[in-house]
Amino acid sequence: MKTIIHKAETRGHANHGWLDTHHTFSFANYYNPERIHFGALRVLNDDWIAGGQGFGMHPHDNMEIVTIPLRGDVEHKDSMGNKGVIQSGEIQVMSAGTGVFHSEYNPNKDKDTQLLQIWVFPDKKNVKPRYEQISYETIKKPNEFYQIVSPEGATTEGMWIHQQAWFNLGDLAKGWEGSYELKRKESGVYAFVIEGEVTIGDTTLHRRDGMGIWDTDKLDIKINTDSKLLLMEVPMQ
Repeated sequence: MKTIIHKAETRGHANHGWLDTHHTFSFANYYNPERIHFGALRVLNDDWIAGGQGFGMHPHDNMEIVTIPLRGDVEHKDSMGNKGVIQSGEIQVMSAGTGVFHSEYNPNKDKDTQLLQIWVFPDKKNVKPRYEQISYETIKKPNEFYQIVSPEGATTEGMWIHQQAWFNLGDLAKGWEGSYELKRKESGVYAFVIEGEVTIGDTTLHRRDGMGIWDTDKLDIKINTDSKLLLMEVPMQ
């Protein structure tokens, strides 16, 4: 088993007033040659957006983009004609493919929004752009991991992206112990502690810590305090 640990306080950070953001991997003005990506996982941004503020129309191409609001709402508009609000408890996937423009705003002037935005390199380029949004409350399992993202055609649970990747969320109670078995031997898993304290193998992680694990068949996990844990299995090549 090989591992890499990214403690929360070592992430890139920028505070623009309306946007307070932390970057696990190199992004925008944060550049660390040792933290460009983890396999196909390219971006893991932890964003706080002030009320009534957000990102204006901007382009993307050839990237699979997953947005998970943790608190508050995100208003989305794009050049495909999609318009709507993504709420906490929902998840959005956008395949940028040949190119798409979109905007993301906090529609509530009286409260902030917190979200994770995750970019994954696709396994094929120049696909037709697509958009999908679901509530993961409908697939949530108490004190178990539940799948929110998988490859196209792999399962009907959650949403799909153009990559051999599986994302699982767990809302897990103190004392929970279990394991995660990797789907493919070519994969690694990036674990991100959204809330709480967990031990993976011999390593204890706290709120917003991240850990990449590869060259293994499974992860042994222990939950030390009530926790929300995101596991992202991605190809390493």
